[in-house]
Amino acid sequence: MSSSPQESTLQGSSDFRISTLVFLRNPNEELLMLKRSKAPNAGKWSPIGGKLETSQGESPFECAIRETYEETGFEIQEPDLHLFACVSEKNYENAGHWLMFLFACHKPLPFLPQKGDEGDFAFFRRSNIESMDIPRSDKTLVWPLFDEYKDGGFVVVRANCSKPDKLQIKIEESNGGHN
Repeated sequence: MSSSPQESTLQGSSDFRISTLVFLRNPNEELLMLKRSKAPNAGKWSPIGGKLETSQGESPFECAIRETYEETGFEIQEPDLHLFACVSEKNYENAGHWLMFLFACHKPLPFLPQKGDEGDFAFFRRSNIESMDIPRSDKTLVWPLFDEYKDGGFVVVRANCSKPDKLQIKIEESNGGHN
C-alpha cells in the first residue's frame, strides 16, 4: 500500500520537537533554575528539561524523570510529578515547532546540583524570576501557567511565536487552577 505525497511529507517531517520542563523546588520553596549553555535558550535561565527520546517511545513522564536525573542527579518517580500543562509553540525562535509538557515536582530537591554540560544551577525565589534573563515566552507564557496550575489542574495552550513581540496565546482547554 502506498502513501499519498501529503502523508509521506508528514511522516518525514522533523520540524516538531517534543520536550519537557520540570519545575523543581528545594525545601524553602525556591525554584531550581539552569543557566543554559546550549540551544535553545543558551545563556538564559530556565527550568530543567529536555527532548523526549521519541525513537525509544519515551513518554513525557519518562522523559521528565530521566532528564531530572541526568541533569541534577535527583531521583524522582511518576507520583512526584504533576503534569500541569501541554504547550504547543509554533515557530519558536524561527527554528521550528515545540510541543512541551510542563511538570511541577512535589518532591523537594535537598541539594544544589553541580554544574554540568547543560549549564550552571541556582535556586531562586519565584518573585525574583521575572527580573532574570529568561526567554521572553517563558515570561509571558510558561511562568504564568506555572503560577496558575502548579498545585492542581491542567491546561492545554497553543502559542504562535512568529512575532516574538506579540506572542499569540490561545487556551484550548483548562481544568482547575487556582484563580
